[in-house]
Amino acid sequence: MENKSLFRNKEFAILVDSCCDVPDEYLSKYPIYVVPLIINYKNAAYKDRIDISPEKIYENMSKEVPTTSLPSYEDVNNAFENIIRDGYKKIIAIHISSNLSGTFNLIRLISEEYLQKGIQTFLFDTKNIAIGSGMYAMAAARYLEEGKSYEDTIQQIEKERGNSKLFFCVETLEYLRKGGRIGRVASMLGTVLGVKPIISCDENGTYYIAGKDRGMNKCVTKAIQMSKEFSDKVDQAEIIIMYSGQVSGIDKIKEKIEHLIPKSKVSINGQISPVLGVHVGPGLIGIAIYLKS
Repeated sequence: MENKSLFRNKEFAILVDSCCDVPDEYLSKYPIYVVPLIINYKNAAYKDRIDISPEKIYENMSKEVPTTSLPSYEDVNNAFENIIRDGYKKIIAIHISSNLSGTFNLIRLISEEYLQKGIQTFLFDTKNIAIGSGMYAMAAARYLEEGKSYEDTIQQIEKERGNSKLFFCVETLEYLRKGGRIGRVASMLGTVLGVKPIISCDENGTYYIAGKDRGMNKCVTKAIQMSKEFSDKVDQAEIIIMYSGQVSGIDKIKEKIEHLIPKSKVSINGQISPVLGVHVGPGLIGIAIYLKS
């Protein structure tokens, strides 16, 4: 695997938060820097994906459902300092929806401090979540590798705004309700006759119920069909599957998508970040689509 040092003569670095779920192979290869959100238990706080694993979150949920909070000022500051240390003066910062988290605004405030030090930061609010946000960072990394300039990459990412869509099926909406991410009336849907919801983000970057069906298998089948409808807008799409906790049949879901959308590149990204796991609970199956320009 290539090393980040190979990109040090490039023009810009990429900053993301841990809830973007950028795949490890991208983090290893490209100059992508991650700021972790925080998971708070009564007696301890953990950095997302650094101090605690997704599995640990679900193991503990019967005893205590933790809360989550923004990255610390120190962690964001350290990320900027690491970027500067590695020789970059331009940053493309790509983050989960500002309507689901205050992370984007925190990065904006700190980037203004660094602007006075000559560090230029372009902030991109993905209006999305999880790998649905991370796929914009993946695209930016590929443009960096192709030799696109800072300005051209920004222009291209802006052009692709809305090209990412995420559909995820959950066992229950109770965790989203507890976290204030979805209303009480909507959260009752999952208790009605075993109906399972399909959640997505609207153009404002807030959650909405994109569909529903009875039972998880039917729900996933419908999410795959919705993914196809979104993918049909272009000739080629990249599709990534994600999940939370112990789920079965992921390989079969991948096969179904490959069969239904043959012009797509399909991969499995594995567990969503622990912070996102707190908000959705175990049993999530998600499908993210990125339309290639």
